[in-house]
Amino acid sequence: MARVLVGMTMSLDGFVADASGSADLLYTDLAALHGTEYMNTLVEQTGAVLMGRQAFEMGEPDWYVGNCEYQVPIFVLTHRPPRVAPKQDERLTFTFVTDGIESAVAQAKAAAGPRAVQVVGGVSVIQQLLRAGLAEELRVDVMPVLLGEGLRLFSGSDFNGLRLEKTEVREQGARTSLTFGIEN
Repeated sequence: MARVLVGMTMSLDGFVADASGSADLLYTDLAALHGTEYMNTLVEQTGAVLMGRQAFEMGEPDWYVGNCEYQVPIFVLTHRPPRVAPKQDERLTFTFVTDGIESAVAQAKAAAGPRAVQVVGGVSVIQQLLRAGLAEELRVDVMPVLLGEGLRLFSGSDFNGLRLEKTEVREQGARTSLTFGIEN
């Protein structure tokens, strides 16, 4: 059965976007990541992607086919699907899920088969998954940048009881990737 893997890149001081909403400083190494063992492993283990509407809209909808590293079914959690369906092919399809996080996870797991459901972007989606106990693994990639203020992945007391077990620490260029199993 597919496992749900959540993760994001954050600054050393805990922000996933700066005060203006930009995450550019956290992804200065994106081009260098392509073709690395780090990225190849993520892509190979992924059978489906789950993201929020805001993360989906960060890219051009027709860009995903042939360009996104994950050429697998993508499930977008949203209150309102787009009026025009994005470009799709036999490998990369879009499903816009409007009936909640549990339904999105169930559909993504069914599509992923034995491989993982990778959550790509979306602070709200990741927080919902963690609160509902639907994620099995958390990966935090830390970049050596201080943003000072902005959007935090973990804010408030909702996560005080979250139990994590460190399973891996990797370095890839400037980023340090911390992986934790989540005890639900």
